[in-house]
Amino acid sequence: EVVDPELGMNIIDLGLVYSLEVSGDAIDVTYTLTSPGCPLAGQIQQDIEDALRAAAGSGVEVRCQLVWNPPWTAEFMSEEARLELGYPI
Repeated sequence: EVVDPELGMNIIDLGLVYSLEVSGDAIDVTYTLTSPGCPLAGQIQQDIEDALRAAAGSGVEVRCQLVWNPPWTAEFMSEEARLELGYPI
């Protein structure tokens, strides 16, 4: 449900979410962005937190960690995303 505003595609299909782990009353998300200079980084993180809180309900702590390693490449995208954005498969 979280869409990258610049690309208009969800961050899962873009391959930006590296891991999501549920442990007790917490959800840990490790994610990246397509570039370190993304002007919408704060908005994307807030959208991740809001979507997970809405899905998990109250009382669940959402912890987001933005990472740059491994660096994101178009190869992380789903086949559908690559086709839609014009990348070779």
